[in-house]
Amino acid sequence: MDIILVPGFWLDASSWSQVTPPLVAAGHRVYPLTLPGLEAANAPRAGIGLRNHINAVVAAVDALDAPVVLVGHSGGGAIIHGAVDARPDRVRRAVYVDSGPLGEGGVINDELPAEGDDVPLPPWDSFEDADLVDLDDGLRAAFRARAIPQPRGVARDPQHLGDERRYTVPVTVIACEFPSAVLAEWIDAGHPYVAELARIRDVEYVDLPTGHWPQFTKPAELAAAILAAVDRAK
Repeated sequence: MDIILVPGFWLDASSWSQVTPPLVAAGHRVYPLTLPGLEAANAPRAGIGLRNHINAVVAAVDALDAPVVLVGHSGGGAIIHGAVDARPDRVRRAVYVDSGPLGEGGVINDELPAEGDDVPLPPWDSFEDADLVDLDDGLRAAFRARAIPQPRGVARDPQHLGDERRYTVPVTVIACEFPSAVLAEWIDAGHPYVAELARIRDVEYVDLPTGHWPQFTKPAELAAAILAAVDRAK
């Protein structure tokens, strides 16, 4: 199976480096992406918006001959959902890593402080305690050393969708910061955060208790969860 890995904010393809080896060892072809504006700290980010990142994922899908599994972490979940909407017939399963699909008109996070065209990684005290579970001092230092400013437009642009076949693409949600029981409660309550997820016809939940960055805090467990999801996509 072809697996495309889409990182969350402030991260490039190398952020999946501890997750990809088990996927490759299992015989899959793995394509971790570095999205536009995330190539380097000094890369130009002016004019790069959410649609540019979605288009980059769609281009990766189109470059492959077979159906794919898309994996999106954090803000990457909104991006892969846009790609599912663009290519619902090419995506066998969408895997949301501590993330979910972003519906029409939604934004990923327009409250993150920006500096010009950049959204730098905020100080750790800006995050909730649940975000930082298992992210010890060494992992925090390594993350901050590798962090690349996110293009402001990606965080603030509204999502635009147009093909309701996206709701027929099976989904796996790997729940870290918020356990699946909480997500189920939100769906039952009609919470807007999960409104788009609630419309998808085939959703499975996998609990992986840790903070918001399991590719750093629980990479082996995350790889196993992705492999299980891919196996169900065959």
